[in-house]
Amino acid sequence: MAFWAYILRCSDGKFYMGHTDNLDRRIGEHQTGGHCEFTSRRMPVALVWSEYFPSRIEALEAERMGGGWSRAKKEALIAGNWSLVSHFARPPKERTAAPTDTICSPFVSSEVEKPGSSSGFSTSLETNGWADAPSVAEPRA
Repeated sequence: MAFWAYILRCSDGKFYMGHTDNLDRRIGEHQTGGHCEFTSRRMPVALVWSEYFPSRIEALEAERMGGGWSRAKKEALIAGNWSLVSHFARPPKERTAAPTDTICSPFVSSEVEKPGSSSGFSTSLETNGWADAPSVAEPRA
């Protein structure tokens, strides 16, 4: 069964992050105001990012991890700019000039891909040297 983590942009510009096993149904529920109070008060909403995961726990971990990110870091994820995601993961005092050239997925595959079976989606939440999501981990040296 497939699971999804997703980000919606609400009419007031705020982001909502969730996970589901049926992305089309869930987005429809958000767009009609039938899923949660947060998005119901901020309609219309638009899907701006989604990622497939092979298990519910991985999708839930992505939701929990991303839900704690700054707005700038979420915007970098939505844009697919992993360099900026990494940049905004550092404390402000430790940041250098923001990178602008690298765009790739922030999720790294946790499974060995079988030849010819690449889905184009990643399955792990190991990002920017942070591991064991959703707990708070120390950055790797």
